[in-house]
Amino acid sequence: MLIGFVILYLVISIGVGMYAATRVHTARDYVVAGRHLPIYIVTATVFATWFGSETVLGIPATFLNEGLHGIVSDPFGSSMCLILVGLFFARKLYRMNLLTLTDYYRKRYGRKVEVITGVAIIISYLGWVSAQMTALGLVFNILSQGVITQTQGTLIGAAIVLLYTLYGGMWSVALTDFFQMSIIVVGLLYILYVASDMAGGLGHVVQHAAQKGQFNFWPEANSKDVIAFIAAWITMMFGSIPQQDVFQRVMSAKSENIAVAGSVMGGSFYFFFAFVPLTIAYSATLIDPGLVSGLLDKDSQMILPQLILNHMPVFAQIMFFGALLSAIMSTASGTLLAPAVTFSENIIKPYLPHHNDKTLLLTMRVVVVGFAAIVTTFALYSNATIYQMVENAYKITLVVAFVPLVSGLYWQRACKQGAYLSIALGLAVWLPMEIWLPEGATLLPPQFAGFLASVIGMIVGSLAPRHVGGRHAQHRHGDPSFD
Repeated sequence: MLIGFVILYLVISIGVGMYAATRVHTARDYVVAGRHLPIYIVTATVFATWFGSETVLGIPATFLNEGLHGIVSDPFGSSMCLILVGLFFARKLYRMNLLTLTDYYRKRYGRKVEVITGVAIIISYLGWVSAQMTALGLVFNILSQGVITQTQGTLIGAAIVLLYTLYGGMWSVALTDFFQMSIIVVGLLYILYVASDMAGGLGHVVQHAAQKGQFNFWPEANSKDVIAFIAAWITMMFGSIPQQDVFQRVMSAKSENIAVAGSVMGGSFYFFFAFVPLTIAYSATLIDPGLVSGLLDKDSQMILPQLILNHMPVFAQIMFFGALLSAIMSTASGTLLAPAVTFSENIIKPYLPHHNDKTLLLTMRVVVVGFAAIVTTFALYSNATIYQMVENAYKITLVVAFVPLVSGLYWQRACKQGAYLSIALGLAVWLPMEIWLPEGATLLPPQFAGFLASVIGMIVGSLAPRHVGGRHAQHRHGDPSFD
């Protein structure tokens, strides 16, 4: 019965996605749904940006091991990212009528910066999308009781997500997100009710967690712990702002007011609802302590699935796995589409011999297939946990893309020279530290050091004299003509 309902759910999801594909006629329809989405769908799709496998499987596992202190990057940093996008970025970017976020870098700083930031953004999606494919493989393996291997499950899940994303683009992402968010909310709230009741009541679960110190959030009062805490927070909070999937979801709104409100509401809802799977996971420690202790060191991502399968009725299992698949697929579809359209629009398009709208749309679909193959391969061979894949995804965009974006929007003196130096210093500091220094070897984590270097590069580069037209000149009022 459980497998039958899961198959039915997958068929409905594909049907919704394929129906959405009938609305795609242009590249703009494919990338930003023609800017036609109402507030309730924008809120749903923004919420679905982050509510994926890591929220249901990765974050709860980390919370059980490290408490709130261990999940500062997600949901605290990730939800603040969405709220900050709504408050400080959505209105300005919406008015520019861009197709991709990387178009902004070209308009503000030129073609070279567009390519560099575009490549950085594309690379950042490798771990993020792979985490969703890994989770799909895990779910199919569990549901089939091992008949479907995790490798086979990953391939099946990738094929399903690819199918409706390939044809419907952002329209499919948006409509399936709305359908899937409904399943997530209903399913996880029901599981929370059942699990907390089995554990002695919600109040008892919260009180027990507090007594065990699970709610300790702030770091120890020493410089190393404080800096590591800040670095983890800003990696997701700032590093995930210059992301195409966030941009697409917000820019698909009918109006700039809807773009702002949908982003803030979606981010706020994500923050509060992310605590539902955390509470369910902690309930597991009271329902079956042996199960939890046995899986904590072995494979903590399996705690929630095994709790549901071992202790709950079939209806609860249907609701949980429906919600889990919804969370994974809603995130996977958007994050699969985002790097593909960035690569097509900002890297390939200038080299197309006849880059009309029809050719660009076809190119985007071909690239979606190629990127799906790459991330699926990465998922099959990576040994990182789902949470680690997601947490590491945004280091490169933090040190390469964030500072030029903020500076270009809010500092008139920011210029091409400043962007070049910002990117160069950010990479020059972060990359060697990330590759060659063992974790914890320095006071500053690599991505935090790279971020600070990026800030310094932008300031120094934008204020320094530059050679323009055979003479030295200062950048004035952010006028691109001086670049």
